[in-house]
Amino acid sequence: MLNLTYNYKLQPTAKQIEIIEHNLDVCRSVWNYALYIRKLWYNSRSCEINKCSLHSEYIVEPFEYPNYHFQSSELTLAKKTNPFLKSGNAQAMQQTLRKLDRAFNDMKSKGMGFPRYKKKMKSFNLISNKIELNGNYLKMPLLKNIKLRKSRDLPDGFKIKQVQIIKKASGYYANLMIALDVEVPTPIPHGHAIGIDVGIQSMLATSDGLTIARPKFLDKALRKIELLQRKLRNKTIGSKKWYRLQHRIALLHEAVANRRKDFHFKLAHQLCDQVGMIFVEDINFKSWSKGLFCKQSLDMGLGQFFEILEYVCSQTDTFFSKVDKDFTSQICPNCNTHTGKKELSVRVHKCDECGYEQDRDIAASEIIKNRGLEKIAVGAPVIKRTGAVLGSQSVAEVPSVVGTGAVSPMSDPFKKQPSDGVLAGAIA
Repeated sequence: MLNLTYNYKLQPTAKQIEIIEHNLDVCRSVWNYALYIRKLWYNSRSCEINKCSLHSEYIVEPFEYPNYHFQSSELTLAKKTNPFLKSGNAQAMQQTLRKLDRAFNDMKSKGMGFPRYKKKMKSFNLISNKIELNGNYLKMPLLKNIKLRKSRDLPDGFKIKQVQIIKKASGYYANLMIALDVEVPTPIPHGHAIGIDVGIQSMLATSDGLTIARPKFLDKALRKIELLQRKLRNKTIGSKKWYRLQHRIALLHEAVANRRKDFHFKLAHQLCDQVGMIFVEDINFKSWSKGLFCKQSLDMGLGQFFEILEYVCSQTDTFFSKVDKDFTSQICPNCNTHTGKKELSVRVHKCDECGYEQDRDIAASEIIKNRGLEKIAVGAPVIKRTGAVLGSQSVAEVPSVVGTGAVSPMSDPFKKQPSDGVLAGAIA
């Protein structure tokens, strides 16, 4: 099954805006109450079996764990006696409970944080087989026919499975989840490989010698944001001018996020157009966001870039894999000698054993590439672009895997020369 998401900006009428806002308010109440019940269940079972706290304990009437099915049945009963819940859309409220259940599952399996109460709800989902896109109008159960800006047509053969209504500072948007019943093959190792090293001074460096300077998305709008926040400090909270300034600040932050996401997609496509395999470091970017360069790290959005890069690789038949991040800047990519830890001021790698000299970031990306090739050489075959297979590597990669593990870019006949791409204007 091939699933895609298309985003369109809505142009709702005043009545449709009222319906959207009301359903967002209802979904927020459902989320907060369902989360309250779950927290009550956790707190009532937080004490140890053989003793209680000297200060206080949650003592409630015993009830079963409030999973999705339990809370869904409770919501159905509550709608019969609560006019506020009855006025909301049933599908939107059920999907809100599914989101909460998914948040708790992610907390347990992926180590994410405990779900929080929402002051504002920004989106809700609707699932129906009657969602259609007719010209510049979207036909759906809740809003009937709502006008939108049709920036692109849906692909042939795809069917709309569900729609997500999103509220942003710049207006209302619709995410159409479309699906096509086809079998999508998983990309396999083939062609030319590159390693990508990320950093603070330069956003990334590839083993082919391409270096992307750190884009300063927030810095360009930071002066305006600071001035507006300074004005906001002197306004009365809740006044019309206070809300107006809040809206202007939100528009600036949304524009920064849009520029960052657009740059990430363009960069990901440029990297995937040149190669058949991409290897990156397995980094915990949460720790980066708490370090000395937290502002620069968050502004680059490297975690989002890796997610976008993995998605683009799956759409362009490019193999994507993560490798161990340790000691990438301390090992020589030419002879595998451990050269020791370098100071951050040392930007050139120079090996005393073999005399290999290279930019520090590019040398680290070569190590990442070598580790990726060694990782796939154990199992999955690396297929040559012409279709021939030699053992577990293509002919182009055999000299690099057998021996020291070093990869020489000059020895790869399938290497593509980096194109100018679309990044010159985006970085400048």
